[in-house]
Amino acid sequence: MSQANERIDQIVKNNDIVLFMKGTALFPQCGFSSRAVAILDHLGVSFETVDVLQDPEIRQGIKEYSDWPTIPQLYVKGEFVGGSDIMMEMFEAGELKQLFTDSQIAGA
Repeated sequence: MSQANERIDQIVKNNDIVLFMKGTALFPQCGFSSRAVAILDHLGVSFETVDVLQDPEIRQGIKEYSDWPTIPQLYVKGEFVGGSDIMMEMFEAGELKQLFTDSQIAGA
């Protein structure tokens, strides 16, 4: 496992909810990341973010780690959930809230 993959693995495993995104939760750098943050904020859950623009190794490594080509990427309890479009679909269907409830994550 590469050093970037080891770092990603630790981040994913040590946080209940982590969003790999462009920018920060307070200042998203793309519309998709902004939408992902808005969804999580609306559900009232605490989450960690990783700004992939600050670390090229993480930016490339996360795509390999998840075998998913785009950013943002959401992980819940160590499991890859999906990107912005999947988050929106799950949110609209009530599935994202249910995932948080089933995962015993407060706020949902």
